[in-house]
Amino acid sequence: MSNPAPEGSCRVSYQVPSTWPGGFLAEVTITNPGTQPIQGWRLVWTFPDGQQVIDVWGAVTTAAGSTVTAIDAGWNATIPAGGSTSFGFIGVRSDLDRAPTAFSLNGAACAMP
Repeated sequence: MSNPAPEGSCRVSYQVPSTWPGGFLAEVTITNPGTQPIQGWRLVWTFPDGQQVIDVWGAVTTAAGSTVTAIDAGWNATIPAGGSTSFGFIGVRSDLDRAPTAFSLNGAACAMP
């Protein structure tokens, strides 16, 4: 069971180090700048251009339309105070392929660098 994260108590870095016709590789890092560990996490975002996740590691994902929910994989459920965790995925690209602009962790908005 995940504990609530106060607003601004997380940072998310979303990087796309590789693309190819029709697909892309993404890396997501969740950082806990707080003083308490986060026990269990659920990260939600919406792709602005209809991209889709097709293969993921380090998380379990579900999608409803363009909205994706990633939950911890069990072994990485705790994000220590001052620490971070990462996961990655392969996605299907669209023509525009813009990055998500907002993420929420356990229901609270995260800052993006």
